[in-house]
Amino acid sequence: MNIFRSNHPDDVAKLDTQALRERFLIDRVFRPGAINVSYVQDDRMIVGGAAPTDQPLVFTDEGIGVQDGTISRREFGVINLGGAGSIRFGNTSIDMAPRDGLYIGSGQKDITFESANPDDPARYYVASTPAHQAFDATHIPFENTRRIDLGDSAKANVRTIHQYVHPEICNSAQLLMGMTLLAEGSNWNTMPCHTHDRRMEVYFYFDMPEDERIFHFMGEADETRHLVVAPEQCVIAPSWSIHSGVGTASYSFIWSMAGENQVFDDMDHIATTNLR
Repeated sequence: MNIFRSNHPDDVAKLDTQALRERFLIDRVFRPGAINVSYVQDDRMIVGGAAPTDQPLVFTDEGIGVQDGTISRREFGVINLGGAGSIRFGNTSIDMAPRDGLYIGSGQKDITFESANPDDPARYYVASTPAHQAFDATHIPFENTRRIDLGDSAKANVRTIHQYVHPEICNSAQLLMGMTLLAEGSNWNTMPCHTHDRRMEVYFYFDMPEDERIFHFMGEADETRHLVVAPEQCVIAPSWSIHSGVGTASYSFIWSMAGENQVFDDMDHIATTNLR
């Protein structure tokens, strides 16, 4: 399990391209036939992918090399980006269609990920945070997500937010999770920029051709930096950092947040004219 340390904005302003990528870019999420996760010290988030093929994959403390009890003290959000499959935990089994989501509350000793068809395997994107309280598991089919339409075609940022793990959909201790889909002809996400000092966030970019890229902007508003992001890579956004991007082609992304509150619009907005 890769570990990403916390970073102070004054230090980040001095980093070169390679150092920025090492500290904030998760360059590989899915590995066929494996569970691949990274540990982010900001708000103790774990993100990664489970990509079962012909055999189930079991997520356990031993499997990620941590002390006993870590998984049982965490909650999990999962979105299936592949073919049909199922997820088992305790005495529960949930069938997962493409783009279905699942919230799993704390108290589990292991979680098993399966594909229904090895020729069209499921691919589960996973986000996990520590949980101070246990809540019931909730299956969230794509059609049951909370939909919010935003943006302006004149600014090339028309997009639809699908909220999965959110107080309007299910209870969670701190995790928030959803998917944003850009309309055809739109390339910008999350503009105008903002920060939220009480929550950190991770963006997972996907659903774009292999030879296209996202230019993800980060850093403080007056000391911006950028990362060039390939399909199916993650960017870590500390609470002090802006997080906005533009693509060379249409794309989608999954956002996962953790922190003190779950108020989705608790943001410090930044005027575009104040960016440097």
